[in-house]
Amino acid sequence: MDSGVLIQIAQLVLCLSILVVLHELGHFLPAKWFKTKVEKFYLFFDPYFSLVKKKIGETEYGIGWLPLGGYVKIAGMVDESMDTEQMKKDPEPWEFRSKPAWQRLIIMAGGIIVNVILGGFIFAGILFTWGVSYLPNENVENGIVTDSLTQAIGFQTGDKVLSIDGEKIVKFNDINRLILEGAEDVEVDRNGQIVHIPIKDEDAVPLMDFQQANGSLFVPRGPVKVGFVAEDTAASKGGLQVDDQVTKVNNQEVVFFDEFQKLIKANKGKTLNVEVLREGKPQNLVINVPDSINPKIGVAPSQSYLKDKVARVEYGFLESIPAGFKEAFTSLGTQVKVLGGIFTRDAKIAKNMGSFFSITKQFDKTWDWHRFWILTGTLSMFLAFINLLPIPALDGGHIVFTLYEMITGKKPSQKFLETAQIIGGIFLMTLMAVVIGWDVIKNFFL
Repeated sequence: MDSGVLIQIAQLVLCLSILVVLHELGHFLPAKWFKTKVEKFYLFFDPYFSLVKKKIGETEYGIGWLPLGGYVKIAGMVDESMDTEQMKKDPEPWEFRSKPAWQRLIIMAGGIIVNVILGGFIFAGILFTWGVSYLPNENVENGIVTDSLTQAIGFQTGDKVLSIDGEKIVKFNDINRLILEGAEDVEVDRNGQIVHIPIKDEDAVPLMDFQQANGSLFVPRGPVKVGFVAEDTAASKGGLQVDDQVTKVNNQEVVFFDEFQKLIKANKGKTLNVEVLREGKPQNLVINVPDSINPKIGVAPSQSYLKDKVARVEYGFLESIPAGFKEAFTSLGTQVKVLGGIFTRDAKIAKNMGSFFSITKQFDKTWDWHRFWILTGTLSMFLAFINLLPIPALDGGHIVFTLYEMITGKKPSQKFLETAQIIGGIFLMTLMAVVIGWDVIKNFFL
């Protein structure tokens, strides 16, 4: 296992530790305020054994070995521990079930509230520390680069995206977000002509798969300047270097990097005579293209031409707080819309959901605090949303039952709560097993 993967895993563990500990504190602190006994407080689950544990006062604090979440075990509460023996005894004043409904509601909602507050302040901190850098869509002068998937939908390389569902595109990155959220019509400028491209329901799943694999649906069309050359590849063996400007391939002029890529694919197994400008002086190189289905020579384009095109917005401390919460809810809205699209467009749910393997790959292989906090803030908001779902075994299920009691004045029976907890637990474990199983298959076997 290379060091980059270990750094990704370390970032994931730190991210989950922050989210889980603070989420559980959201339950723990209100429980303590209302003088409710908390028997356990655990980071990660501890079936059969725990890595670390220590009892302080009435509460056992520990770290489990299964990093699928964490928990607080509150006395007198029907939860994942299914401690039915305790529930058979008469209620004690320090038990959860003895507390008034409004206190139980606050205890159960505490984790969700903490995750929302945490997500908002994380994004506020990001805006205050780094500001926002974005590529104005008007600065993408040469349009987009397409591949076979987006071409089949109707896009062409060089298209300039103008609007999506009537909304003018101001930031280039919004194109990716709006299409994945369920856009139906994309307006582009194609060689001076206005063209409307419909996005069909059946396009949703392939687009989501492509985005997960490549990070973005489109990239700006840029010049043939070399930004990276991999070692021991056709490019490095042929003498291609970083910052080389490719001008001709087999005496054919090339302007854009995608044109260079097309010539590479069209000449698999053949030799390319490549003319480059290196520090203003012409150089002639010979590159042998691999004879493979999708030949690559080990080179990536430079993004330096975008530096002068990027806009930046700075935020003061007070400005960053409302802007941060707005950004947090925008991030959550995007995730919910994409998740909703999985259900409404008849996609295979498990195929388009990722577990820890997919999440780990979202972190950089070098420790990038900016990227780390963006993902942590995003996951905090998503964790709040998931826990709010009215599914027994989740916080949302407990909240629904408590609200029912407050509205009707009737408390659900202990037997009903236990049965609901079992059903909800089985559903969540089954869904988790399917998602993790598919995630393993697509990340290691496909």
